[in-house]
Amino acid sequence: MKLKFLFILIFPAFLFSCMTPPKNVAYFQNLDTYIQNGLLGKGIMAQEPIIKKFDELSITVTAPVLNQVQVAQFNLPMMSYLTYGEEVGVAQSIFAPTYTVDYDGAIKFPVVGRIAIAGLTKSQAIEKIKGLVSPYIDEEPVVNIKIMSFTVTVLGEVSKPGPIPVTQEKISILEAIGAAGDLTLYGNRENVLLIRENDNGPDEYIRFDLTKSDIFTSPYYYLQQNDKIIVEPNRTRQLDSKYGVADGYKFSILSMVFSAVSIVASTAVAIISVRNRQPL
Repeated sequence: MKLKFLFILIFPAFLFSCMTPPKNVAYFQNLDTYIQNGLLGKGIMAQEPIIKKFDELSITVTAPVLNQVQVAQFNLPMMSYLTYGEEVGVAQSIFAPTYTVDYDGAIKFPVVGRIAIAGLTKSQAIEKIKGLVSPYIDEEPVVNIKIMSFTVTVLGEVSKPGPIPVTQEKISILEAIGAAGDLTLYGNRENVLLIRENDNGPDEYIRFDLTKSDIFTSPYYYLQQNDKIIVEPNRTRQLDSKYGVADGYKFSILSMVFSAVSIVASTAVAIISVRNRQPL
């Protein structure tokens, strides 16, 4: 009777414990340790953007007022187009044209011709262009480069998979996942894949565990142009896919039930063995 009563008490407890959500759903579970050890803020400085093929660049050359005529030949003329609205009628919009890095990694720059800049950081490209235009200007010119926009892609177990346009020059992996609507409950937070294309070398494949805080010290925390993030499905989704949603759900529940029964049975055997003073 006592054994039966013990079984009734233990079985629901183990069953409930098996059905509670897994701990790997929460992000950055060791964050407090990182904070206590002063590790946050180290290693997450945004790296200088690297110019890649097909980037859209805004490039301007300036100099002191007396040399404006000399630098004008290196700046693309402003463009305008007409727009039509119901209230204001015809309006004129003005925009600055951009340079597109071509398939060979070069741009066609006024006066000096083609300049290969893919694979260079912004500062390296600025110095290269400055050196090419300096012979045409009496004083040292100032060159500015801005990457106008680029795209990263988030695929897999997220709420809104697809490409994400980036209008600033940096975006973190967390910002990209947030823009994709966050991971679903089926997303494997312990094995997120980042694929990075390199113009001058092999592609890189980096994996993140979002349940840990190591990501904050990773040099890959900030994304680059054309990066792809792949969120793989967790075991529950894999079961659903293999057996069908309903069958997968039943399979998971049955697995938890059998696990609980096995634990309770082992406990009961141990209790009986102790009472009878017999070896297991």
